[in-house]
Amino acid sequence: MTKDVLVTVAGLQLEIDAQEVVEVINRGEYYFRNGKHYIIYDEFIEDESGNGIQTKCILKLNKNKVEMIRKGETQTNLIFDLGKSCQTFYYTPFGNLTLGVTTNSIEVKETQDQITARLLYSLDINYQYVSDCELKIEVKSSI
Repeated sequence: MTKDVLVTVAGLQLEIDAQEVVEVINRGEYYFRNGKHYIIYDEFIEDESGNGIQTKCILKLNKNKVEMIRKGETQTNLIFDLGKSCQTFYYTPFGNLTLGVTTNSIEVKETQDQITARLLYSLDINYQYVSDCELKIEVKSSI
C-alpha cells in the first residue's frame, strides 16, 4: 500500500421502508504501525449557508476493531469492537449527542494495494435505539 491513498466511506441505515446511503470519497494518507492500519484524511461538508466545514478524520483498523476519530466542528471517537457496545459523545455546533454502537460484524480484507472493511452495527442516540447500520470503508493506493 502506498502512502497516498483514496478513501471511500459509505454508511447505510437499514430502515424499514428506505435505504439511504451516505458516501464520501477523499484523498488521504496511509500508515501501518503496531499491527494497525492508520488512514488520515480531511472531510469537507457544506453547511446550510454554503460554507465548507473541514473535519480531520482518522481511521484505525485491524481484524477485530475499527476506530473512527473525527476532529473539527464535529468531534467524536466511535469504536467498533466486535461483540461489544461502546458509548461516546458526538459534539456538533448544534448540540451534543450520546452515541452508542453495538458491533455485530467486522470483515476486513487486505491486498497489496487495497483494504476493505464492512461493519454491521446497531446505533443508539441518547440511549434510544435508532436503527441497524452498515459501514463500508475502502482504501486504495493512489496511482
